[in-house]
Amino acid sequence: MPSVTSKGQVTIPKAVREAMGIKPGDEVIFEETVDGYVIQKDAPTTDKGTDPFEKYRGIADSEATMPERMRRLRGEYPRDVDDAPSSDTDETAGER
Repeated sequence: MPSVTSKGQVTIPKAVREAMGIKPGDEVIFEETVDGYVIQKDAPTTDKGTDPFEKYRGIADSEATMPERMRRLRGEYPRDVDDAPSSDTDETAGER
């Protein structure tokens, strides 16, 4: 069982950290209940106390998969696989 240090610190057991998804640098909150306290992983916030990701939630609603969206962002989409030059058919390969 974890114990409290002289500085008031407690090590959260690894199994609990993994189950709660707590990683180094994450903040946790202690919520008082009728039966005692509950520890929870706190949502990310800015200095103003707002969720920095909230404004982006739902804007990527699309039927496209993540790889398809990334290809589009990189300018690689749409493209037929047959149109892509391969190293075997590179026209400049024999001109050196």
